[in-house]
Amino acid sequence: MFRRIRRLLALVLAALAIITAVECIVFNTPFWRTLGASTDTNAVHNALGSGLKRTDDGMLTVTDPTNAYLELTADGTSDFLRIDSVGRSVIAKAWKQADEQSRAQGDAAIPKPLTTVHVRVDITSQATQVTQTGKAQSIGISSSRSHYINASGSGVVRVWIQEEHGAIVPISDARANVKVPFVFNWVRVAAMALILTLIALWRPGSKLWRITLNPASIKQRLAFAAIMLIPTAALGWSIIWQLLYSTPLAFHTAGNYTYDFDQYAHVADSLIAGRPWLDLQVPSQLAQVTHPYDVPTRLKLLSEGVSPIYWDYAFYDGHWYSYFGVLPAALLFAPYRLATGRVLPTGAAEQFLMLLFIIFFSMLLLRTIHRVMPKTSLAAASLVTTSGLLGAQVGYLVYRTNFYQVPFAASLALTSLGLWFWLGADTSARPLLPADRWHAGDTAPLSLPRLAAGALCIAANFGCRPTFTLTALLAFPLFWPQIRAMVGDLRQHRVPLLKALRAPAAMIIPAIIVVTPLMLWNKARFGSLFNFGNAYQFTVSDMTRYTTPMADMPSTVWYYLFLPLRFTQQFPWLAISPAPMPVWGYYEVMVGALFTATPLMLLSLVLPYLSNLEMHGMRPWLVSCLALGAGLVVFDSAVGGLGWRYMADFGWLIALAAVPGTLWLINGREPSTSLAGANDAASGDGIAHVTPWRWLMRWTVLLLVLWALAIAVLSCFVLARDDAMIINNPGLWHDIQSWFSLL
Repeated sequence: MFRRIRRLLALVLAALAIITAVECIVFNTPFWRTLGASTDTNAVHNALGSGLKRTDDGMLTVTDPTNAYLELTADGTSDFLRIDSVGRSVIAKAWKQADEQSRAQGDAAIPKPLTTVHVRVDITSQATQVTQTGKAQSIGISSSRSHYINASGSGVVRVWIQEEHGAIVPISDARANVKVPFVFNWVRVAAMALILTLIALWRPGSKLWRITLNPASIKQRLAFAAIMLIPTAALGWSIIWQLLYSTPLAFHTAGNYTYDFDQYAHVADSLIAGRPWLDLQVPSQLAQVTHPYDVPTRLKLLSEGVSPIYWDYAFYDGHWYSYFGVLPAALLFAPYRLATGRVLPTGAAEQFLMLLFIIFFSMLLLRTIHRVMPKTSLAAASLVTTSGLLGAQVGYLVYRTNFYQVPFAASLALTSLGLWFWLGADTSARPLLPADRWHAGDTAPLSLPRLAAGALCIAANFGCRPTFTLTALLAFPLFWPQIRAMVGDLRQHRVPLLKALRAPAAMIIPAIIVVTPLMLWNKARFGSLFNFGNAYQFTVSDMTRYTTPMADMPSTVWYYLFLPLRFTQQFPWLAISPAPMPVWGYYEVMVGALFTATPLMLLSLVLPYLSNLEMHGMRPWLVSCLALGAGLVVFDSAVGGLGWRYMADFGWLIALAAVPGTLWLINGREPSTSLAGANDAASGDGIAHVTPWRWLMRWTVLLLVLWALAIAVLSCFVLARDDAMIINNPGLWHDIQSWFSLL
């Protein structure tokens, strides 16, 4: 024990030494390189090109983009220059004045000081008169570290402001010959520590490979709870911040649509008031139009100043509606409104649902892993679980939090919990009250409460994302032995009819209880039990007539599965991948596809060929998951087009289907005893009983999981994506970008 503790302490100290060295030396390279900088400056203010005008509050206005530059001189003692911005109070005052002017002029677009400024630095040598042209880059006004820019050389320096005419730039001056300050960044240190910790825990020689997964273990349950505290703390902080500081998300520009992203809050208000439509103003001109879904008709109304016309709301019979499922509004938004009198921020609700999904889907994956390969290790189980969460698009859904993602997050959480109940319905190893048990023939008995709870959760998808109700089909392969035995019992008259139908009734009755009011809600709004109103939405096309071009189908399916990643030379080294279509159709730009961003999902394709791998009865169910996932890929391609968020419809199913293939790659066939052969009593580093090939495969899986994690994180920083961070949070984007741009 003493030797183990001493060895562990030595490893920890070595890791801390490496992290400290990287932080203090590598990431602070600019500090060491500029110790000898002169810090001399030749003027209080820079000379301005004719395309810039200095305002009374010290900011700059672009009057001619072709001559918008600041000019200064550098003596070559520093490879960096610093761009100084005006004070935050000055910027805040300018923003407030612009808002007041905008409201006074009927929501006219009044220029505000930029939060992100694009610049380029050119240096002309005084000795040779040769100009060294720099590369375009951006700085975040609120990110002080990003204000330091690489600019090697001596001579005349021109800092070009690459913004459009009329842009207000909150920059005062640029300074050459500067010293870059030393910064010890704890967030960066924590990121490096996390990466090293994951490698240490998942490397083939770690103890986690010698501990068998045991869901019944109290210690392992407590460990799972402790791990779940990490996303709980991260998302909890974000949720609390939004509850305290978020504002209504409604935006309008004269002559354009009104964008109101608080759809669920409006639905909650309607539920509380007891009416099916939303309490939103309907212009009389719009109400009198014969066919308001015609796009040219709407554009004509907008050009005539008719307002508000709400983007992506359903308009029917003179009222505004939301075509999204009502259940999140009924369970989250309405109770919050009644309890606090305030609007529940959509982002807070979405992240709360995503937290539930992370917990429930992790539980489902671990139960699936234990059913497929009961003697697998904690290391293998945690790798498969992490990969499955990434394949289920957790990264995208946690980052993008507007109302479009709410039904996905709600259905993912409900479906995961429902399937977890169903997979745990086998009660052969657990004592239950006789009234709670149901069995047919000699098959494993089932828990009626768990069957009912699972059915309740899955049926609730009808009020969230109806596509997920197809998950109910997975009950047939999962409970096929019991279904076949029940039919045999009825044919042979071995049991009474009512007794035999207790299990089907336990699943059907809860589903009816949930679905019936949701169907009546549809009928009250649109006159049909199955009409959700999505055909009446105001978007880019007339949705009452629009159909996805069939010519796009093969391309869309290919992009969902195999759209290649596109890498760049600058942070975040990842860019939006082009997805050209034969015919125009809806698509949301994406970084990559399911199999390129999370490569371990490819192992789902080998599932039909793993006939010799013992799966303990799970093979039909997992093959059905794969088939349902494939069907949803085709369905989404035909109905929805190409959308990053639509991968959440089928990614989790592919992740479940990939479990056997990943376990087979890591472990081979199921271990006959415990994973390393001698278990905790084994000596050495724990890999003595693992073949070189298996050792290599474990490292491969580890690296592929880290790859998927890196893609998920970098995707949040990608430019030109929907809800791009550089627009929504330019300070954070430039803070992280500056970690690498100064090296």
